[in-house]
Amino acid sequence: MNVIKQATQPIAGQRPGTSGLRKKVTVFQQPHYLENFVQAIFDSLEGFTGTTLVLGGDGRFHNLAAIQTILRMASANGFARVLVGQGGILSTPAASCVIRKRQAFGGIILSASHNPGGPDGDFGIKYNTGNGGPAPEKITDAIYANTQKITRYLTLDVTLDAPEIDLATLGTHTLGAMRVEVIDPVADHAELLATLFDFKRIGAMLRRPDFRICFDAMHAVTGPYAHEIFVKRLGAPAASVINGVPLPDFGGGHPDPNPTYAEELVKTMFTADAPDFGAASDGDGDRNMIVGQRFIVTPSDSLAVLAANAHLVPGYAAGLKGVARSMPTSAAADRVAAALGIASFETPTGWKFFGNLLDAGKATLCGEESAGTGSDHVREKDGIWAVLFWLDILAARGESVEEIVRDHWRRFGRNFYSRHDYEGVDSAAANALMAQLRDSLATLPGRVFGADTVASADDFAYTDPVDGSLSTAQGIRIGLASGSRIVFRLSGTGTEGATLRVYLERFEPDAAKHGIETQEALAPLIALADQLAGIRQRTGRERPTVIT
Repeated sequence: MNVIKQATQPIAGQRPGTSGLRKKVTVFQQPHYLENFVQAIFDSLEGFTGTTLVLGGDGRFHNLAAIQTILRMASANGFARVLVGQGGILSTPAASCVIRKRQAFGGIILSASHNPGGPDGDFGIKYNTGNGGPAPEKITDAIYANTQKITRYLTLDVTLDAPEIDLATLGTHTLGAMRVEVIDPVADHAELLATLFDFKRIGAMLRRPDFRICFDAMHAVTGPYAHEIFVKRLGAPAASVINGVPLPDFGGGHPDPNPTYAEELVKTMFTADAPDFGAASDGDGDRNMIVGQRFIVTPSDSLAVLAANAHLVPGYAAGLKGVARSMPTSAAADRVAAALGIASFETPTGWKFFGNLLDAGKATLCGEESAGTGSDHVREKDGIWAVLFWLDILAARGESVEEIVRDHWRRFGRNFYSRHDYEGVDSAAANALMAQLRDSLATLPGRVFGADTVASADDFAYTDPVDGSLSTAQGIRIGLASGSRIVFRLSGTGTEGATLRVYLERFEPDAAKHGIETQEALAPLIALADQLAGIRQRTGRERPTVIT
C-alpha cells in the first residue's frame, strides 16, 4: 500500500459549529480543504487503528466525491474497515444507529442538514463518536486546533492503490489494507424502530381506506426510509410519500421542514379533503414537522405531547427516565415532566449536549425547537422516529392530531411559542446587536415594559450534570414577571452571514384563550424584542425571513 504524505498548510475558518463544519460547496472543492479537515479529525482521535468507521451522507451535491476522498484517507490512516451507505446515503439517525449496532469506533457524516444543496449550495461534515452521538466540545476544539497547525495529510496513491469504490451496489471491496462494505442504509435503522413501535397497530391504521397520510421527504435522505418503512413494512399507499427520491440539489428546494419551506405539504394538509396526518423531514433526516388537518404542531408542543403519551408506545411503556430540551425550546415539556414526577433538563442548543444525559440514563426523550426530537435509541434526533411515535399515538388513541394537541393544552396549559429567523444578516451587525444586549443585561431586571416587568436577564451558561463541563454564552434570556420570555441567539448552522433567531414564549393556562392566533398572542413580546434589541434598526429588516 502506497501511503502518500501530502504537504499542506492551515486553511482559515475551519472551526466546527454546533453541527460540524458547514460551508459552500465551492469552499469544500478548494484544494486540500476537505482533506485538511478530515486529517484534523483523525489526528484528534486515539486508538482507532484496526477499527471500524461508519461513513455516509444526505445525498447532496459533492457527497459522492467527498466519500471517495475520505475512504482513501481512512485507509491511509489505519482504519481496518469502513461501512458506507449504498449510494453514499445514510441519514444522520441511521448513521448513529449503525455506529452503535456495529460497535464502530465512530463515524463521519456528510451533511449540511436543512441547508440548500446543489453546486452553489451548502456542504458539511461532522464526526460522531462511538456512542453514536456528535463529538463533544473537547473533540471539536481539538479538531479546530489541528486545522490551525496541520502540515500534512495521509491518503493513498489513486493510480496504484485507490480506485473509486462502486457505491451503487451492495458488497465488499478492498482499498489498500482496508475493507470497504457498502451496506443497506435503511435496514439497521428500520429494524431498531420496529422494536420501539407497534408496527402491527400502525399498519392496521395505515391500511384503512378512511385514513390517509402524506409524508414529504423533500427530495432528501428520508425518501428511501419512508418507502421502506411506511409503504413496504406498514402498508401505506406508495402515493403517501411525496418528493421521495433523494436529489443532489433537493429538487431546487430548501429541505427544512417548516411551514415556509415545506409549502407543498402544508398546502395539501390545508385543503378541504386533506389527509389525516402529514409530516416532513429535512436534508439528513434528523428533523421533523408534524401536521394535522389544517393544524400545524410546533416542535415544542410535539416534544411535550410525545412525553405525555409515551406510556402508549411499547418502547417507552415502562416509563421515562427524564426529559431534556434545549434552552430556546418552550417549557411545555417541563410541565409534563413535573406531572410525571421525572427530571427535566435545559441544555444549550446542539444535540451533543443531550448525549451525556442519555448515556448516563438521566433522560429518555430529548427535543429542540428547531424541529428535532429523539430518544435514547440513538444519539441523534430522528425524523422518522418522531413520525412513527405520532402514528403510534394516533393509532392507540383513535383521535386526530388536533384533538390530541388541544386535549394536551387543556391538561397542561398552552405555551404560545414562535421563532423568528432573520437569515443572512450582516455578521458585524448581528454581533453588535448581541453585544449591545449583553451590555444591557445588568440594567434590565426591574424595568417595566407595558403591563409586564423584566424579572431576569442573563446569558445562558450550562454546567453538564454528568461531567461538570461548562458551556457559556449560549443565548440571551429575558424573563418576564408574567412567565413569558424572549431569547436571542445567533445560529451556528448557516453558511452565509449570520442568522439571528428570536424565540418568544407566553404561557396561557386559560383554555378559553387557547384559540388565539399565535402571532397575535405574542404581539406584545414581538414588539418588546424589537425595542430591546433594535432589530429593525440594526439589521435593516422589517420582518423575519422565516416564522415558525
